Amino acid sequence: MDKIFNLAMGMGAVSNMAQPIYRPTWAEINLSAIAHNVKEMKKQLSHKNEIMAVVKADGYGHGAVEVAKTAIDSGATFLAVALLEEAIHLRTEGINVPILVLGWVSPEQAHIAVKYDITLTCFQQEWLMDVPKNLSSRLKVHMKWDTGMGRIGIRTKNELKQMIQSLNYHTHIQLTGVYTHFATADEADLTYFNEQYRRFQSLLHYFNDLWSQPVAFHIGNSAASMRFPERMYQYVRFGVAMYGLYPSNVLKETSDMCLKQAFSLHSRLHHVKKISKGETVSYGRTYTAKDDEWIGTIPIGYGDGWRRKLQGIDVLIDGKRMPIVGRVCMDQTMIKLDKAYPIGTKVTLIGKQKEDMINVDEVANYIKTINYEIPCMINERVPRIYI
Repeated sequence: MDKIFNLAMGMGAVSNMAQPIYRPTWAEINLSAIAHNVKEMKKQLSHKNEIMAVVKADGYGHGAVEVAKTAIDSGATFLAVALLEEAIHLRTEGINVPILVLGWVSPEQAHIAVKYDITLTCFQQEWLMDVPKNLSSRLKVHMKWDTGMGRIGIRTKNELKQMIQSLNYHTHIQLTGVYTHFATADEADLTYFNEQYRRFQSLLHYFNDLWSQPVAFHIGNSAASMRFPERMYQYVRFGVAMYGLYPSNVLKETSDMCLKQAFSLHSRLHHVKKISKGETVSYGRTYTAKDDEWIGTIPIGYGDGWRRKLQGIDVLIDGKRMPIVGRVCMDQTMIKLDKAYPIGTKVTLIGKQKEDMINVDEVANYIKTINYEIPCMINERVPRIYI
């Protein structure tokens, strides 16, 4: 096996790449951390509650199949994705638990959902009417209620009544669930959260007068589930927290749950040089050496999702923080070193080295975004290695 591949992989790791890894840049996904986080959530819940693991966007950039299998082994009984394609991929990888597609899917694709036993989201009466009647079996759907998120979902009792009438008429469609989503469950001010909860309760009371068949309800994302486990219904949608990322600083400071970050990002020095005082580094000459300095180069850049805005952030080498200098290039990034290091020295961009750690939140704060975005932005050019 290629020497660089061995350098990247390390002992006891498995890659999701069909081809060998030749460039020493990789993300490590700690599946034990995923398992820990699922079990932490289960501890908070009643025995009546179950976990719907959210693995959309390729498992928030962690790898949907590997995360899904770990979550199921750890107690999750349902999966959620955003796209029909994502659900089909899980099915073709041998995953058999129920899967809900949270996003809109054309009614013309209902036969595909039936073929793969995938549950779709519905919230339009016209959509129900357009679902083909000649399906091989009943199409399972969850109805989405918009209680204040403002994206998709029915908003009024009149819409709900029309949906119920259509479902009673279109018997080739089976309503198996109802859900909503909170816009501010992760914020300190719970005024709007409570208003959304009140709207849900009002629609639920009306729904129960119209519908007598059993359905599953799920209203809580990670934040709502962590803060108000006693208010949750049959399922909780466990998303960002499953990956060890707190939905907000409010949750990080107040939650009793101890989450473990699953994602880390690494590379290795492939060039080290000494430059003189006054010399510049990278495009636009945005960095000028103040003294004679050692500069290291690693093979990762904005072509991998490591953004140009990350110029100036620290990385870890030998457990010490060292800054990125000069503009991040498409495929390479430069680092100001405290001394010369051998070619092949490990560089940690996200994760722990010795006693220090650069967590996902630190990177998110640096580029003024949320932690959700960071593992998602590291694209498929960077192989995921599972520990």
